[in-house]
Amino acid sequence: MYEDDELRSGATVNETAGQNAGQSSNSYFDYTTYSTEDLNQKADVSKAERRKQDKAEKKAAKAERKAAKKGRPFRKFVLSVSLGLCFGLFAGVGFYGVQWGTGQLTGNNTKPAVSQEAASTTESVQQTPALTTTTQVTYVQDDISGVVENVMPAMVSIVNQYTTTTRDFWGQSYEKESAASGSGIIVAETDSELLIVSNNHVVEGATKPEVTFIDGSTAEASIKGLDSDMDLAVIAVDLNSLSAETKNEITVATLGDSDSLKLGEPVIAIGNALGYGQSVTNGIVSALNREISLEDGSTGTFIQTNAAINPGNSGGALLNIRGEVIGINSNKIGGTTVEGMGYAIPISSASPIIADLMERQTRNKVADDEVGYMGITMQDITEQIVQMYNMPEGVFVYDVAEGSAAEAAGIKNGDIIVKFDGQKISSASDIKNVIQYYKAGDTATITVKRAMNGEYESIDLEITFGTRPEN
Repeated sequence: MYEDDELRSGATVNETAGQNAGQSSNSYFDYTTYSTEDLNQKADVSKAERRKQDKAEKKAAKAERKAAKKGRPFRKFVLSVSLGLCFGLFAGVGFYGVQWGTGQLTGNNTKPAVSQEAASTTESVQQTPALTTTTQVTYVQDDISGVVENVMPAMVSIVNQYTTTTRDFWGQSYEKESAASGSGIIVAETDSELLIVSNNHVVEGATKPEVTFIDGSTAEASIKGLDSDMDLAVIAVDLNSLSAETKNEITVATLGDSDSLKLGEPVIAIGNALGYGQSVTNGIVSALNREISLEDGSTGTFIQTNAAINPGNSGGALLNIRGEVIGINSNKIGGTTVEGMGYAIPISSASPIIADLMERQTRNKVADDEVGYMGITMQDITEQIVQMYNMPEGVFVYDVAEGSAAEAAGIKNGDIIVKFDGQKISSASDIKNVIQYYKAGDTATITVKRAMNGEYESIDLEITFGTRPEN
């Protein structure tokens, strides 16, 4: 109602406004009078301008987005480079920290190699990286021919002719000649003798061991010294029995240090395997200080290796990669029941015993009428007696002749002889075989087991052999 009244009275309003305008003017208000058509036209014009303005703004925004998209790959590139530099920085710091910590733990203060690079906008200069120096290099190779070639002249084969006593079905005993093969190592040369170390079980009971050298020549050897506990023996070859060519071919082995061995260290085994001649096998140190129970019930400490040690290798050398003897092989310890488990006597333990055996008098078999006399009546102790009465294995002294060498040495009835000058004694025939190298007046150490307070105690006695009575 009021709107219609205002429209109908539009002229009056205009007139009044014109009059008021003539009467006074106000700078804050526009008193210009417009018709309805003019106002609508102005509204349409304003809408068109706003649409143009909106289009212009959208166009400008679109242009800005395009410009932003064009600059985005560059920003990604800069971001990637920045992340790469950060990763390299932290990786370098971490690597340096690990190497520094390792150097502190191992005592190695060698500084890592450093590569420096100087870069600018116009050129890039790269310096040659520094090299880390190495004080020691361990080189392991499969080809051991050079080592073998150098040490083979110190290796020998041994053939042992020996006599065994056996019993037939009726209990009658008889002697039988047999032969066994083994190996040896040339360890020293004196003015008159060539000294060779081997296993005790290779030469025990031998009448005359035969030694074969690298050039195929052979010579007879004599017993120098025996030690059954360590299963070691030293035999001697007269240098006068060797030709000049053989002397030029052979050499003395270098003894190493078995105490410095490490697990996994490469080793070489050389020996007269199966009696066919010298053969070479290789492997590693499988175990150190391996305790093995021996046939006599004692326990020994040995080097274990996976290098093949077959019958005939006994007495041969176990070598390190430098060609040094670090063990004396013994097939008797490992046997043939298990593959890949061979054993050797550590040279550091054997060396003092070998040195002692080399100082002993070289003994050759003497004439029957010159063999020394002990003056005892002996009886073998069978395995059944050992098990039934818990007696030591050896030879039972049944009787000691009055005024004999045995009585003078302190041997008594009931003693059990277990060693003769270091060689193990298991039967009366063992004593007969050993005593063939001793004549009247020679001395030897006899080890006996004597029952005392319900136990058997070991006693070493020095005996000087006498002359066998004529009757």
